[in-house]
Amino acid sequence: MNAAAIKPVSKFSVGLTGGIGSGKTKVANAFAERGASIIDTDDVAHRLTAADGAAIPAIESAFGTAMLTPEGALNRAKMREAVFSEPTQKSLLESILHPMIRSEVARLSYAAPGPYLMYVVPLLAETGHWKFDRILVVDCDENHQIQRVMQRDNLSEALIKSIIAQQATRQQRLAMASDVLTNEGTFELLIPEIDRLHKLYSDLSSSN
Repeated sequence: MNAAAIKPVSKFSVGLTGGIGSGKTKVANAFAERGASIIDTDDVAHRLTAADGAAIPAIESAFGTAMLTPEGALNRAKMREAVFSEPTQKSLLESILHPMIRSEVARLSYAAPGPYLMYVVPLLAETGHWKFDRILVVDCDENHQIQRVMQRDNLSEALIKSIIAQQATRQQRLAMASDVLTNEGTFELLIPEIDRLHKLYSDLSSSN
């Protein structure tokens, strides 16, 4: 984390991250079922870039109407192709979205009721903007990532590999981890470890 990293609230916090297709959403949902307050930065970004979302005027100004759907939302397929083929486009989009995401995450944090807060931040290793008490990495090998994303999003293997190549490496994510969930089998195999970590985070929160 850099010196300017932001911790949204003083409540005990866990940053959940992992590469594309690692299973972050299913893991976050499992913690939510156990009582954790989940704040997903991707969900926040989707709301900001929906039709009439707060980020749409700036995106339209920077990229033009070609990057919007007929309804006025961000055209994710077109933007995905643009940002992963041209790094300057990616930086421009991030300069618009990241400050808005951080502001909205802070607002949501203060209203969260759970025993601890879990923030889903897919690009945690890449941005360095966040500061958490612990970092949980959902880990798997590249083959699992590719197969899951192909089934989930119907993307080509080449595009998925391009996305993976522009994310932090598996080693970089593991190096920052306080805790690791290795998700290379059935999800049920993760349940005992999720239960253990939920208890750990709850105990740490109560003593924080």
